[in-house]
Order: sequence, then C-alpha cells, then structure tokens
Amino acid sequence: MQNSTITFDATDKILGRLSTEVAVVLRGKNRTDFSYNTIPDQKVIIINAKNIKVTGTKEQTKKYYRHSGYIGNLKTISFQKMFAENPSSVLKNSIKNMLPKNRLQTKLLNNLTIYNGEINA
Repeated sequence: MQNSTITFDATDKILGRLSTEVAVVLRGKNRTDFSYNTIPDQKVIIINAKNIKVTGTKEQTKKYYRHSGYIGNLKTISFQKMFAENPSSVLKNSIKNMLPKNRLQTKLLNNLTIYNGEINA
C-alpha cells in the first residue's frame, strides 16, 4: 500500500481516549492487512497538543516517575509542571505506554509527530 498520513486534532479531546485511538492507528490495527510483527507505512500527526483535556483530579494529583537505577535516585515530576514545560511529551508518554514493550515500540514511535500548536506549513 502507499504511504498515508492521518492527522488528529487534540483540541478538547481527552488524553486517554485520544492516546488509544492513536496507538491503534500506529500499530495498524485499523487496517485489513494487520500483522503483529510488521510496521505499517502510515504516519500519524497530532496538532494542538496544548489544548488536550484530562478528567477528574489528574491535573492536580498525577505524577510521573523515573529511576536511574542508582539507590535513592527516584525522580518525580507533577503533571502540571510536565504539561507546562512541554505538552507534547505528556501525550507522547501516554501513547508510548499503550504500545507493545518490545523492539517495535521505538520504530512505531518514529511514525508519530506531535505539534503543540498548528502546523506551520
């Protein structure tokens, strides 16, 4: 099949709902020729990531953790701070966690482009 590009507008969309839609398209599960071990030739573009919504109290209580592997080196960042610094990183992290944890994950993420605002064509 030919290369195709699918564009999602994140304005007023809920973070998790949009992430699942994008993860399905990135894996190619929306196509008839789906196979678990192949990477589809379609790109995904998300615009207006800064306008995404979250439900409940996630905006005040959600935290992101990362650990370097050394003792006592657990880093914590709140949702508000991470979203203020780079809204696209919140969306990319959500989509990444919905993809399979294997060698295909980084290759699938290469087909994803996220813009905080409109595309400057």
